[in-house]
Amino acid sequence: MKILYFAWLRQRTGIGEEDVTPPAAVRDVASLIEWLKERGPDFAEALQDTTAIRIAVDQEFATLDTVLTGNEEVALFPPMTGG
Repeated sequence: MKILYFAWLRQRTGIGEEDVTPPAAVRDVASLIEWLKERGPDFAEALQDTTAIRIAVDQEFATLDTVLTGNEEVALFPPMTGG
C-alpha cells in the first residue's frame, strides 16, 4: 500500500510518501490511521484530529469506513479552500 502525505501532514510526519504493509487488522481507512498513529509521536500528532484530514483512495475521495484490501494508494491531506 502506498501512503501519500500532503501539506502540513507531510511536514509533521517528515514523509511525503511511503510504501507500507499494514497488519491484517487494518481493513478500512479508520484502522489504517490508527495503525499509522502508533508509528511514533509525529504520526500521532499529525493524525490526531481526523476531522481535519481528507482522504483519497486510488484518487477517489474516501471516508473513514472505506474498505481497504492492501493494494491501494491512500492520500491524506488537509481540507482545501478555494479562492
